[in-house]
Formats: sequence, structure tokens, C-alpha cells
Amino acid sequence: GFSCVDLVEGLRDGRLYALKRIACHDAEDRQAALREAEMHGLLRHPNVLRLEAHCLLEKGAKHEAWLLLPYVQGGTLWGEVEALREKGVSMPEQRVLCILHGICCGLQAIHSKGYAHRDLKPTNVLLDEDDRPVLMDLGSMNRARIEVNSSREAMAVQDWAAQRCTISYRAPELFTVPSQCVIDERTDIWSLGCVLYCMMFGEGPYDMVFQKGDSVALAVQNPIAVPPSSRYSAALHRLLCSMMAVNPQERPSIDEVLQQLEELQPAPAGQVTTCI
Repeated sequence: GFSCVDLVEGLRDGRLYALKRIACHDAEDRQAALREAEMHGLLRHPNVLRLEAHCLLEKGAKHEAWLLLPYVQGGTLWGEVEALREKGVSMPEQRVLCILHGICCGLQAIHSKGYAHRDLKPTNVLLDEDDRPVLMDLGSMNRARIEVNSSREAMAVQDWAAQRCTISYRAPELFTVPSQCVIDERTDIWSLGCVLYCMMFGEGPYDMVFQKGDSVALAVQNPIAVPPSSRYSAALHRLLCSMMAVNPQERPSIDEVLQQLEELQPAPAGQVTTCI
């Protein structure tokens, strides 16, 4: 369902919270909202936004799900990328690596539970008061492994992805789903690569394709092109290209991405690198 977020103050503690209100038009919407709350409950991790409380309200024939979330003052990763772009400067490589590491830790927590985020993008990454990346908007999360055994099932997955996965961060295998295949959590690795590209170059690799009205579905079938003016290390370029392999079988797992990252830079102090 359609959702909006209000800034609210706790009557007892005086703290600020974000209240996400989801309009539920039918039983399917209600189930989806409750599943989002359930996903928050499943994931207790410093790099995933926690859920303070939730409820389902009935207003006559209308239903609304309320999710009470912490208010994160630092804003989104997209806000930082935009601010740097407006100044005409690039994000320093160490900053890129530090943020990417935190995002990976959050994704690792999700994948270790057998789920995938499915809508990872810079606007769904918050930066908290400790400058720690926090993944939000778990409304598109579902089981990591989706078995497709018919053209009907393939079309259902494709239609679901069209509604729930942002087009310019959507993995190639979700645009044209084969009638016999397995979709897995490596869709998130593709999106993670798009987020990395955005931090490096100030916009997602397919943002302009979408804005021009060209076919993103066609564009993602080609190998990613790194701008020749890039000042980032060859190792970071290799990591980016590996995450954005068109064939999902060629993409690294989140554990492998973290391993490569830790070879590029030691883990930042206080950040969790493994999920137990």
C-alpha cells in the first residue's frame, strides 16, 4: 500500500520518532505491512533500522498499519551524495569503503536469515548520529531463494519486481525472468554495486538512462562502464565490476564482498563484520 512518514514526539520520553503509516486497501496490503514489521523483528543488527512498535488500525472500511521507527537525524546516503555532487567533489575512497562496509554488514545479517532486501538504493540507507550506515525500508524483503518452474511463475516474479524493486537499481535477472531458474540474494549484490557506483560517481549507473526514458532493461544487459576520469583504485573498480556482473552466478556473495573489502581496508572500529 501507499505509505507516508511523519515526525512524531514520544509523550513519555520526549524523543523524536519516525512514524511510517501504510494505507492497506485489502488483505494483501495488510499482510505485506505486517510482514515488513516481522522482518524488522527478525533482524536485530546495528546496520538495520530497528522497529520500536507497530499496530494495525481500523478506520471503518479503511485499514492503516503504523510502524514506529527511530528518527535518524543524519539523513540518507543519497543526501550526502547529492551534497558532494553540488560542490563538484568526489567522495574520498576511504569514505566510500567505510560506508560500503556498513551496508554490507546489514546485508549480511539479512542474507544469513535466508532473506533478500530487494530494494537496496541510496535513499534506503540512513547515516545515524555515529555516522553508521543503517538499512531501512524492509517492505520489499522476501525469501532469498525463489524457484521458478513455469512461464506463469516467471511472469509473477517479474510483475512483483516491477512493483517492488526500484527500476534503476533492479538486477538484470528480474527484468526478464526465465521460466526455469532460481532467483536468489545476488539481486542485492547487483543493487549494492549500483549503490557503490553512486557513491563513486555521484549518480546511479542507470539513473540517466531512466530519466531520458531509455530502456533500463536493455542497458543492464551490457557490462558496466566505469568513467575514464575515475580516480579510484583499480581494486575498487574490480570490486564494482564483480558485483555488477550481468550473470548472477558470476557475482560474489555478501561474505566474499566483505572479505574483499577487508583486504582493501581494515574494518572500522565498532562495526560488526559477522552475523552470529
